[in-house]
Amino acid sequence: MPSSDAGRHATKRASSQSRSRDARPSGRSGTSRRAVLAASAGVAVTAAGGCLERIRGATSSSRDLALFLSARDGSLRERHVEDLDETRIPWDEEAFSAALAGETYTTTYREPFYARDEPTYARHDGTYYELGSVVVDEVTHTHPVVRLATVGRTDQLDSVPDHVAHSELPQTDRRAVQIAYMAARARGNEGGVPWDLVERGGYVYRDPDDVEASRLLDESGPSHVAFRDRIYAVEVTHERFHEPVYRPTVEPVADSEDAMEEILRARLVDAHVDRESLSEDARSVLLDARRDEGYAESHPYSDAFETVLRQLGERAYVDGDVRNDAIETGVTRKLLRYDGRYFDYRLEFDESGQ
Repeated sequence: MPSSDAGRHATKRASSQSRSRDARPSGRSGTSRRAVLAASAGVAVTAAGGCLERIRGATSSSRDLALFLSARDGSLRERHVEDLDETRIPWDEEAFSAALAGETYTTTYREPFYARDEPTYARHDGTYYELGSVVVDEVTHTHPVVRLATVGRTDQLDSVPDHVAHSELPQTDRRAVQIAYMAARARGNEGGVPWDLVERGGYVYRDPDDVEASRLLDESGPSHVAFRDRIYAVEVTHERFHEPVYRPTVEPVADSEDAMEEILRARLVDAHVDRESLSEDARSVLLDARRDEGYAESHPYSDAFETVLRQLGERAYVDGDVRNDAIETGVTRKLLRYDGRYFDYRLEFDESGQ
């Protein structure tokens, strides 16, 4: 059965350009107003031009709540729907065809359609489908695992052991060395490891064709490999794996672009905000939030900022115990539908004070 270690490609969200305004509700946008407020902490600030300002103390314990918006171009379909007539991934194509035909088709380790985290949608012959999978069994397999151990730099070793150059290896081994190197580099050092690629501290060969083509796995294979000016010792083990068996699921959900867009909005959009329901001050908050530094205020917030937070459904930041109830760990991006467009947004506390 074929297999693949390919992972998802993270999608980079496009950053949006922003415009400046002469009048904004109280907050950090462009030049900070905290210094001005600190100098006049005891002076009441009156409403001017319909914008009501609140007095905020500039103490070392104050902190800003910042809102950041980044516009998404295009429709949700363009980002979340694959066209199976154009994207020819062999194992997914086989899974899709088998599911449509009602045939039994299973995969081991590799989950069909990469549907592990969220549903995958696809368009085929004018129909939109939701693609997924269910676990139907567990199997055990023994797979070769390659790990690398750092020996040293080639220009610093007194004696360089016999080795093979990375470029001289078959493609499957070159990939294994690149991934096992990431794990070897991280051992004993601070830094991250791409755990979606590294497994058991190295690289696991699951495809029988890759095992057959491998030079590293051969009994007479090289004991050392040179990669990026260093020599690494090659360790090969054969280890037991317990792996799920997946059956693909394919469900038709829409037969038009508009219907598919509505489904994606229902699944993915966290907040819908009607521009016409907002005051001019609240609109300015959302406009300023698109700047690189975002829009920020310290508590208690202005009426405009509170309106925006409530419209976003982020009531934990304005109702109850703001410091303890609001989510402060792990900045989470959410999706906003505003004025006919989609925006990624996030809220973030700044403890430093300005």
